[in-house]
Amino acid sequence: MAMIRSLKLALIAAAFAGPALAGPVGLLPDPVDDDGRVTLGELFDDAGAAADVVVGQRAGATVVFEAAQIQAAARRAGLEWSNPQGLRRIVVREGGAVPAEASARPAVASVGAGAASRPGATVEVLTYARSLAAGDIVQPSDVVWSTVQAHQAPAGGPQDADQVVGLSAKRALRAGAAVTSRDLASPQVIARNDMVEVAYVVGGVELTVTGKAVRDASAGEAVPVLNLQSGRTIDAVAVAPGRAVAGPAAQMARSNPQQFAAR
Repeated sequence: MAMIRSLKLALIAAAFAGPALAGPVGLLPDPVDDDGRVTLGELFDDAGAAADVVVGQRAGATVVFEAAQIQAAARRAGLEWSNPQGLRRIVVREGGAVPAEASARPAVASVGAGAASRPGATVEVLTYARSLAAGDIVQPSDVVWSTVQAHQAPAGGPQDADQVVGLSAKRALRAGAAVTSRDLASPQVIARNDMVEVAYVVGGVELTVTGKAVRDASAGEAVPVLNLQSGRTIDAVAVAPGRAVAGPAAQMARSNPQQFAAR
C-alpha cells in the first residue's frame, strides 16, 4: 500500500514539474529554415525533444529575432542557452541562402558603379517586412534582408538591423521597400507644451527644475524648456519622456541620451 502511495505521489510530482533542462545547447553558426516556421532545432544543436518547438515565422529571405526572446523560448522548452557571445539579435535565413553571422547582416556584394552596371547583378538590402504607419517604432520582426537588383539598392543603406530597430518611421512605409536612413528618426520623447523635468548635472551634483517644452524633441535633440517661475528659457537636451538635461551634461546627452534616461 505504501509503495502504491509513493508511486502516485511521484506521478503527481512529475505532472506538475516544469520541463527538465536538457543541459547547455549551442547556437548554430548559420541558422536557416526551409518552410518559414523557425524551430529550436534550426537554431540550436542537440535540441532533442524540443527540436520541433516553433519560435517564430519567416516571411522573407531572413527574419530577425531578439536574442533574449530566443533564450526565453529555449528555457521554456527545457533548453539552456547562456548566450556566451552576448548577441543582441539572431538572423535566421532561408535554407540554401548565403551564410551569415548570427547577429549581423548577410554577406553582400558591393553596391557601387561596377555592381550596378552589370546586367542582372543583385545585392541584399534591408527591407520592411510589413507596412509601417508614421510614428511606428521599428521592431526586430519588421525588417528582413531581401535580394534586389543592384540599381534598386539605396546608397548608404543600413548595414545592420541594429541600426534601425527602435527608430520611428517619419512617414508611412510600405512592406518590401528598402530601408533608408531618411525614412527613420529617433522616436519623439517630448511634445510641445509637455511638462519636463530638467536636470542640471555637474561634478556629480544634480539640480532639477520643471518647465514647459517649447517644441517637440526626440531623444538626443535640443529642446528649449520654459521655466514657468522665472520666465526664462532653459537650453536642454531631451533624454526620455518628460526628462531633459542641461549644462555640461547636455553635450554628452546629444550622443548618448540613454545614459541619462534612467536617472
